Amino acid sequence: MIGVVNRVLIGLVGLVLLVVGGSVLAVGLGVRPPAWIHGGRHDVLLSTAERTRWRETGWWWPTVIAALAVLVLLALWWLTAVLRRRRLTEVLVDTGDGEGALLRGRALEAVLSADAEGMDGVERAHVRLTGRRDAPATHVRLLLEPHVDPGTALYELTDGALARARDSAALASLPAEVRLLGVKHRAERVS
Repeated sequence: MIGVVNRVLIGLVGLVLLVVGGSVLAVGLGVRPPAWIHGGRHDVLLSTAERTRWRETGWWWPTVIAALAVLVLLALWWLTAVLRRRRLTEVLVDTGDGEGALLRGRALEAVLSADAEGMDGVERAHVRLTGRRDAPATHVRLLLEPHVDPGTALYELTDGALARARDSAALASLPAEVRLLGVKHRAERVS
């Protein structure tokens, strides 16, 4: 979701900057602007009368302050969403004595990747942990060789590597989103 919002906002800001910059460049090169924007080449963008027209009305300042507050809140939301960590840094392991231990998220990712790459027909595996430290989730991307049945590879992953990781970290569940991709290969010749 945040990726889509990011792209749309960056696209809109870029479009506005392109239109404004292009119009300023066009006016600077001698193109006559529309009358509703400028009266002449040496006219200012906002005259004193235009700047102070709404100052005495009762709704002007609350509206300006509310609009700026909404813009600031949206900018802060966007900034925190972009800066928030997407990866899980540690997993809480129940040791059975009421204390618990912390397992580095990167270590569990590396073990899961190595275990998945050791499966027959998997060329490369990439694992990323997300979620909370007491309820992690995995995102697995497997690059499969051409001769591998995707159903078999998925079964081996869930019944093997993911089950071992869930049991070794003493987790109640370890949900996974798995993406299976095929290796690009040349067509085989039939004779």
